[in-house]
Amino acid sequence: VGPGFGVHRPPMEQMLGPRGNHGHWWNNPTMVEKLKLTDEQRKAMDGILLQHRETLIDLQASLEKAELALDPMMRDDQPNEAQILAQIDKVAMARANLEKANARFLLAIRAKLTADQWKTLQADRMNRMQNRGWRHSGRGRGMMAPPPGPNAPAPPANPGPGTNQ
Repeated sequence: VGPGFGVHRPPMEQMLGPRGNHGHWWNNPTMVEKLKLTDEQRKAMDGILLQHRETLIDLQASLEKAELALDPMMRDDQPNEAQILAQIDKVAMARANLEKANARFLLAIRAKLTADQWKTLQADRMNRMQNRGWRHSGRGRGMMAPPPGPNAPAPPANPGPGTNQ
């Protein structure tokens, strides 16, 4: 898919914590111990995942299909603006539907955690992000890369109109 289209995010369960080698994060022994998750909580989370998984897969596929249909429109020698804008509306709607379903899934998982477990999980997530060199942008879920250091390469110069890059 062309630049700017098709933002791919990590799997939904990674938004709440590390997955590890033991399946989903809530079954990772380190997270089970750290959060003091009960067997009942873990079974409930497995059930929530099963309940939401098919819908999330279908909605992700719908988004990818909408983005796929947009690609040739953008590459066309004579782009049809009306068709492109209509397809962008379809992409936006598919993305919104996926985001809503994902939020429902995450909220259902979160509802199985105590307030202390949630705080611990959030702190763990922030620590992992900081260890990777990322920082929170201060708005929503958005993340920003750290600013370039003093030895970072200069951004490419703007070649101006009429050049191919």
